[in-house]
Amino acid sequence: MRRRAVASRAPIEDASSPDEDARLFRDAIGEVRPLPEPEAAEPTRPRPAPEPLQSERDEASVRDELLTHAIDHGAIEVGDEISYLKPGQPPRLLQKLRRGQFSVRAEIDLHEMSVAVAREAIRQFLDDCRRHDELCVRIVHGKGLRSKAHGPVLKQLTDGLLRRRADVLAFTSARPAQGGTGAVIVLLQGA
Repeated sequence: MRRRAVASRAPIEDASSPDEDARLFRDAIGEVRPLPEPEAAEPTRPRPAPEPLQSERDEASVRDELLTHAIDHGAIEVGDEISYLKPGQPPRLLQKLRRGQFSVRAEIDLHEMSVAVAREAIRQFLDDCRRHDELCVRIVHGKGLRSKAHGPVLKQLTDGLLRRRADVLAFTSARPAQGGTGAVIVLLQGA
């Protein structure tokens, strides 16, 4: 039963003592008997040394994965640079283009385009640039990382198309700040 303290009265002191509490507890639980001491039993076999089984499985799966998966050539950037100099043009022209000594005037991004759409987009873009005297342009074709075994499809398309155009004087892979091997800087002949 709970008692409520009234603000005008003095606090009620608990009449039970610690000895009284202990006696009430013993009466409530009844008679107790101690548990017998457990006999110390020796293990029948010695425990095995711990083995890092999960770590060994992880190492084996990495090894197997390296042996079974083909190398993704699109992810390797070393040696992926492309360049071209039209016959009869001075080599210094390509050097200047590589060094970024020409101002890029226009740009097109071919990401997410199919080969057919990209082919037509490049043709129209270059024709428009020549009409407007924008003779140094950038074509962003991407590195082809999602092309898997086919290699960089749009990059190969761009390389082939530019080499066949009579109005392309030179082209080279862009500098790292301009897209690296995922873009090409093109120098067009004036109209």
